[in-house]
Amino acid sequence: MAAEIAAGRLSARETVTAHLRRIEEINPTVNAIITLAADRALAEAEAADERQAHGETLGPLHGLPAAHKDLQPTAGIRTTFGSPLFRDLTPSQDSLLVERVRAAGAITLGKTNTPEFGAGSQTFNTLFGATKNPYDLTKTCGGSTGGGAVALATGMAALCDGSDLGGSLRNPASYCNVVGLRPSSGRVPVWPQPLAWSPMSVEGPLGKTVADVALLLQAISGPDPRAPLGTEAFRIPEGESLETNMQGTRIAWWKDLGGIPIDPEVRDITNAQRAVFEALGCVVEEAEPSWTGCDETFRTLRFWTQNLRLAEAVASTPQLVKDTIRWEVEQGASLSARDVGLAQIRHTDIYHRMRRFLERYDFFVLPVSQVQPYAINEPWPKEIAGTRLETYIDWMKSCYYISVTGAPSMSVPAGFTAAGLPVGIQIVGRHLGEWKLLQFAHAFEQAVNLRRKPVL
Repeated sequence: MAAEIAAGRLSARETVTAHLRRIEEINPTVNAIITLAADRALAEAEAADERQAHGETLGPLHGLPAAHKDLQPTAGIRTTFGSPLFRDLTPSQDSLLVERVRAAGAITLGKTNTPEFGAGSQTFNTLFGATKNPYDLTKTCGGSTGGGAVALATGMAALCDGSDLGGSLRNPASYCNVVGLRPSSGRVPVWPQPLAWSPMSVEGPLGKTVADVALLLQAISGPDPRAPLGTEAFRIPEGESLETNMQGTRIAWWKDLGGIPIDPEVRDITNAQRAVFEALGCVVEEAEPSWTGCDETFRTLRFWTQNLRLAEAVASTPQLVKDTIRWEVEQGASLSARDVGLAQIRHTDIYHRMRRFLERYDFFVLPVSQVQPYAINEPWPKEIAGTRLETYIDWMKSCYYISVTGAPSMSVPAGFTAAGLPVGIQIVGRHLGEWKLLQFAHAFEQAVNLRRKPVL
């Protein structure tokens, strides 16, 4: 689409109009876009076409319709964070990510659904309800970037953004047969962010393909003085493309992730992809880094930050905050300064553990989620493969163990269950190694070629 618009064979207005028509047709069924800015989008599209007609330099996303996660402040467009506390909030300023997407020429269609304050990998809240999986409307689309993943899968947006603490870019991508990238910490700077020195929660791109993800990542990456952890911008090296020879690439293939429960069908679909990598010429060995301390470290740092972010809301209006958030805030309140300090030390050790591991291997491959898409009326799965789960984050260890390492990782479509539900595969690369990771993921994507359309 970007190439067609740049060549003048397709106008921004035509592109936006087509997406708005698709939203009108599909969104009432799936509930992915919860705030629509149709009139503004059309006006921006007309202005974009005018600039192009006058020979102005075009941004790389010129004319592309984008939708932003409802955790991203958007100037002049309602931003609720999935919470009734902010049902009427209209920010006066864009977030840094939205600012960059717009500066690159994209046109904002509206906001995509997210669980309350982005907490949990099931997209529902009391303001807007649940977002449905487009491959089976009785199943969850995952989360917390569920609205964005569904908008992409159903053709309601060309590009979407998301955030990821424990899997919120990777899990919904897996459940909706699209691509989601959790970048290295700092690759995509975050502002506004009250915990600007915390590296665990990141923002990043979703796309229908690996190439789309690479396109959006270039627009949103790079340093900014408002974000102290920002690293250098992601750029496609001159003279290179996503097409590359994978012969001799060294892959560490997952074993059991420390014994966490995995749905048997998810395990089988993931392991079946080993033959794809071997056919690409990769050298595949079963190997994992140690996961010691990953669970405790993630929980401590998550509960600590949730308490800092949300304790005031829980204290003032507990009836307006869901029970799982109240529980996390309580867990955070029970932590001592030493608990948090020791978690920071473990966090550093885990980073170096994965860094050393990926000096021996180019990539690490494992499942995205421990369970396939489950019933939409279940807030979270209570059991996997006969193992009882105690909390609403227990089923996301296959993602949040990777979050703690700080390494970039992405979900790429890998197959479908017998019931036709999508399953993604998770590929982990070296810190700040997004380009090689995208090339590798693209090679896999082209080899499996999963273009099965949703039921809608």
